[in-house]
Amino acid sequence: MRSRIWPIMRKEFLEIRRDPRNLGFVLAMPVLMLLLYGYGISSDVKWVPLAVYDRDGRPPARELVRRFTSTEYFVVTAQVGSLREFRRVIDTGQAKVGLVIPEDFSQNLAAGRPAPIQFVVDGSDSNTANIAIGNIASIGKSIELSPRDLRPHILVTPTLENPVPIELRTWVWYNPELKSSYFLVPGLTAVILMMLAAMLTSLTVAREWERGTMEGLIASPLRPHELMIGKILPYVVIGLVDVVFILLVAVFLFRVPMRGSLTLLMISSTIFLLGGLGIGLFISAATKSVQVAFQLSTLATMLPALLLSGFFYPIENMPPILQAITALVPARYFLVVIRGIFLKGAGLAVLWKELLFLSGFAVFMLIASSARFKKRLE
Repeated sequence: MRSRIWPIMRKEFLEIRRDPRNLGFVLAMPVLMLLLYGYGISSDVKWVPLAVYDRDGRPPARELVRRFTSTEYFVVTAQVGSLREFRRVIDTGQAKVGLVIPEDFSQNLAAGRPAPIQFVVDGSDSNTANIAIGNIASIGKSIELSPRDLRPHILVTPTLENPVPIELRTWVWYNPELKSSYFLVPGLTAVILMMLAAMLTSLTVAREWERGTMEGLIASPLRPHELMIGKILPYVVIGLVDVVFILLVAVFLFRVPMRGSLTLLMISSTIFLLGGLGIGLFISAATKSVQVAFQLSTLATMLPALLLSGFFYPIENMPPILQAITALVPARYFLVVIRGIFLKGAGLAVLWKELLFLSGFAVFMLIASSARFKKRLE
């Protein structure tokens, strides 16, 4: 069988080499998509424009402003002197967050009384607003202004005369700085690989039909599964090269830590690619048009991988019927695998269920596409 498959593989590699622009596109597209989406849809919100309405004007008030703007989360874009001007800069979008410091702030602080301040957040951009509110709370917990510690704490009071303070401490595992790139980049890898794998095989076989060269392959003594294997293997190699490029960009450009086994990552990616290539072959058996094959492969891979894998939206928050559908989306399982390997250093003992599903899906799609291919050739 190997002697019959090798000529098909060699022919496919020669076809790829004859079109260096197409090869360059195939190798560069995943990296370009990773860069575009990795930077473009980052949920990290930094340098939020801040308007300050300081009615106190004393050193403690100025120190408070400095504490909030010494981080990368806020930058003062307006210092206002009236409530009307304060409202105007929020309305015009010059500032997304406004800080109002009452005129008795320093006086209350010196007297040991509560010294409230007010933040006004522009809620027209709910994503920025929610993240800004979280950053305000996070910074507020770390602020200490003498003579009184202003950090919020919870009081458990055995007696009214002897309150006992309890300090809460939170640890975040695997992503201590809560960088969105740690979450997005591995997820994008799953989406890009699935789309690329299905697109490559579907377009390649559809192009054979359009050129009329498929009839020559049909007339050869090749069996359908041998022809299918010969078509797939070159793109497995190309897909793994893309995985290496994506890995390098993720680690060295986005600084995503690689804590797990590189071998397990490559094996998992190979299994995932085989499933995607099987989808592409199945699509190619349903159409002879390159344009239709491209549209079908995009519809069958990119949309489910983006919307039904847990990449953008938590599966737990989806309606029950959609949760059931996500069980059939291979990107859902590969997301768990790639994030587990990258961020948690997880091994086969943890990820075996997801890898078992991906293996079963790959085998099923290859058998189904082979059967469909055989029927089409006959």
